[in-house]
Amino acid sequence: MSASKRSPKIVRDVLLHLNTLCDTGFAVAVHIRYTRPSLLYQTYSQKWSDHYSEMGFMMVDPVVHWGLAHDGLIRWDDLKDQDTSGVLVSALEHGLENGWTYSVGVPESRTIVGLTKSGVPFTPEQISHVIELIDSLHEATVGIDGFSPESMQQLREISF
Repeated sequence: MSASKRSPKIVRDVLLHLNTLCDTGFAVAVHIRYTRPSLLYQTYSQKWSDHYSEMGFMMVDPVVHWGLAHDGLIRWDDLKDQDTSGVLVSALEHGLENGWTYSVGVPESRTIVGLTKSGVPFTPEQISHVIELIDSLHEATVGIDGFSPESMQQLREISF
């Protein structure tokens, strides 16, 4: 089976699993090229999404900047000193707690995920599991520019 035929199922399964872990939301930007993701999935509240857009936070978000420049994992608390525009403070005010980001891929085609949940922080086991999931999603979508229109449509239609 070709990767493009498997990709919609893998992506859907990963996103459904993230949805069960992240009660206050997540964002997955798949294969970002020139600051634009090939696919973007978000489950943050509409109130937060609207506020984020209205404030132009993407341009100053330390989570986005870190993810574009690094591979690996970082907790949002570790980016507070880089948050000169108050993005992370505002996120907390909108209920986005225990945030962390994982970034994978070469700089020319990077996948970045941001995850949040209420209550207790993510456990090390949950974090390891999410990293495995995101790695599989990233690998399943390698070569996304060459996917069939049907596969791309299926990927774009995944929602919650």
